[in-house]
Amino acid sequence: MPTFVMAEKCDGCKGQDKTACMYACPNDLMVLDKEKMKAFNRDPWHCWECLCCAKACPQQAMDLRGYADFVPMGASVTPLRGSDNIMWTVKFRDGMVKRFKFPIRTTEEGTAVPGGDFAEGAGDLNSPALFTEPASLLMDEVPTIKK
Repeated sequence: MPTFVMAEKCDGCKGQDKTACMYACPNDLMVLDKEKMKAFNRDPWHCWECLCCAKACPQQAMDLRGYADFVPMGASVTPLRGSDNIMWTVKFRDGMVKRFKFPIRTTEEGTAVPGGDFAEGAGDLNSPALFTEPASLLMDEVPTIKK
């Protein structure tokens, strides 16, 4: 289910031109209403449900209705972002609250290397090898079926 903005909590990132949720959304769905200074999801049907906006919101103004496989009917899920982790709070219909804490990065911001410690592979688009293969598979070459 797509995320939605709780208008009473959203402050439009204090009048910035681009809000945190706009910056984080990979599908460019979050928009700032300049009159109300509130963000909103312009097309929930196209939401990828990646929750990047919920994780990035400094006011915790994003809410989501989770799927029944991880959030039972009637429960609510609220993310609380820290500098090195995110705490998911699940509040059940009966009032029980559970919290789950996960790290959000393993490297300092801006220091991640796209290919890890592996060099780019052959670079041949016709090869069955992926970007860092065969090195990332700890092999000399990727096995192929000979025709």
